[in-house]
Amino acid sequence: MRKALVRTAALAAAGILFAAGCSDSGDGGKPTATGGAPVRIDSSGPPSKYRGTELGGPMAKPELTLTDTSGQAYDFKAKTAGKVTLLYFGYTHCPDVCPTTMADLARGLTKLKPEDRANVDVVFVTSDPQRDTGPELRSWLDAFDPTFVGLTGSFDTIQAAAKSVGVALEPPKVGADGKVTSTHGTQIIAFERDNLARIIYLAGVGLNPDGTPAGITADDFAHDLPLLIHPEGSTP
Repeated sequence: MRKALVRTAALAAAGILFAAGCSDSGDGGKPTATGGAPVRIDSSGPPSKYRGTELGGPMAKPELTLTDTSGQAYDFKAKTAGKVTLLYFGYTHCPDVCPTTMADLARGLTKLKPEDRANVDVVFVTSDPQRDTGPELRSWLDAFDPTFVGLTGSFDTIQAAAKSVGVALEPPKVGADGKVTSTHGTQIIAFERDNLARIIYLAGVGLNPDGTPAGITADDFAHDLPLLIHPEGSTP
């Protein structure tokens, strides 16, 4: 696999963010690109040891305080300090990419050694805070892994947080048929134990033309997470 360098800072500065349109209309909600030109990727570097996409430069963990599923304030940076943290924005009524992403994450984590699993946090931030109450989020996440953290808050705060890490997020829209569409980026951002992200994962559904799974898989997470937990020079 060639190293993929996504020019995240340049994309964010230009307002070029990408999202997948998900709806609960029963039409499959297939991911669609929105918000600008295709992502610019430089694959000219040496082979990467990661199966995720390497960023052009490290991205700092955002200063963000939201509300967890028990109604308590959750300081994202403080609560996840010292752990590899996988951050994802989505919503519980999503018909495909959100549940498949959480399921892949949960399966990937079961493949880790117990001591490595203890050093990974998964944080799911709702893109549909009006419908995703604390109990709704907790029940949905528990179906995948009860340790997954669910966060909610005002949409404006959530949208600003998503934008700060290069994820597009649009307010949920109600169609003429009463169905709700929530458009959100499908990146899983991997913050390492030093509070910097150097890798992102692009979630997807279905199969590629060659028959391989679209987007990141459970095996990909299982491969990369130990590398993120134990970077070069650290003691496993």
